[in-house]
Amino acid sequence: MDILYQTLGRLLKQGRLTIFDAGGRRHIIEASGEPAVTIRLHNRTVPWKLACNPHLYLGEAYMAGELTLEEGDIYDLLDLLTRSVGRGYGNRLFETIAAIRLRFRWLMQYNPVFRARRNVAHHYDLSDRLYDLFLDRDRQYSCAYFEHPDDSLEMAQARKKDHIAAKLNLRPGQRVLDIGCGWGGLALHLSRVCDASVTGITLSENQLEFARNKAARQGLNEKVTFALQDYRKVDAVYDRIVSVGMFEHVGLPHYKRFFDQIHTMLADDGVALIHTIGRSEGPVATNAWIKKYIFPGGHIPALSEVVPVIERAGFYITDIEILRLHYAQTLRAWRRRFNTNRARVQEFYDERFCRMWEFYLAVSEVAFRNSGAVVFQIQIAKQQNAVPITRRYITDRENRHGEYEEIAA
Repeated sequence: MDILYQTLGRLLKQGRLTIFDAGGRRHIIEASGEPAVTIRLHNRTVPWKLACNPHLYLGEAYMAGELTLEEGDIYDLLDLLTRSVGRGYGNRLFETIAAIRLRFRWLMQYNPVFRARRNVAHHYDLSDRLYDLFLDRDRQYSCAYFEHPDDSLEMAQARKKDHIAAKLNLRPGQRVLDIGCGWGGLALHLSRVCDASVTGITLSENQLEFARNKAARQGLNEKVTFALQDYRKVDAVYDRIVSVGMFEHVGLPHYKRFFDQIHTMLADDGVALIHTIGRSEGPVATNAWIKKYIFPGGHIPALSEVVPVIERAGFYITDIEILRLHYAQTLRAWRRRFNTNRARVQEFYDERFCRMWEFYLAVSEVAFRNSGAVVFQIQIAKQQNAVPITRRYITDRENRHGEYEEIAA
């Protein structure tokens, strides 16, 4: 236990952490009085694992019930730790582990078509009931856009869709490709609000079935089509291409292929928009626990990893917007809804799964609040004049296309 206490003593810069070990002894690590969190460890091997590789074993210990909270919850613990660490790793051992994993990230993110489909199924082909219990009614599973702090999740997700639609600068009748369309909400929105013809592609069979059924219910089957297809297999040309929350799954070795493919599919006067989680501190390896349990094959890019590839593909970058705390607010809404419905989740998933999902939502939120995670919206085009030369058109179109009154009602 001594090595764990010494590590925490050097790391903790605020608050108080009380630990009861497997033998019942109490240990207090204190930098200041508040916030205060108390945990209990139920296995004698946990302290050694946490001291050597907390980025993997903290989540595993919580999932297994080997670490429980007696004061505060798992979010409070993660918030306490990440506020002290910030955007770094806390000590040299953790930095060394991260550096080694960074060197091998190309291998870990090798995602050929067969593996990409398997990785998507791992997360997105879970029970539909699960996603209904914490997402908004439209099942938007990406960063919302909170124009006002008191916006509801439904309002903020509607604003996100309108914000993206405005940046695409769509004209009626244009053809749109939605790469990684999820449950179809954005594709249907673009068709309904902008009178566009939209093709959505996904690698998730559950999402495909849901999206097709939703298009039929809304009477949009003739204008919106969905397909189980990898972006590398598309051979049509589109006026607009959008990808929201999918680029994180592409994998670093495939960035060139991704943007080269977009260049092939995009019309000469077309516009594309990539919306992705990103890192503000430069390239890092994917969190070990997230990679193992939540998003295998995933990678959160730094802007410095993406921009050079876009340039080499022959694009102009016509706009970049950084959404900073919007995803933290989105994740907080998801986490609260999940916690409210936790007993219902236990009707079809076990306690280990519930604890895994609690940890996933909490560790993701603190990443955006304390550890440098952001969202990039990168607009690209083949021609400099593909969009207006000022950003005024974005707010003008948002105001014209908003669905906010309908949601508020």
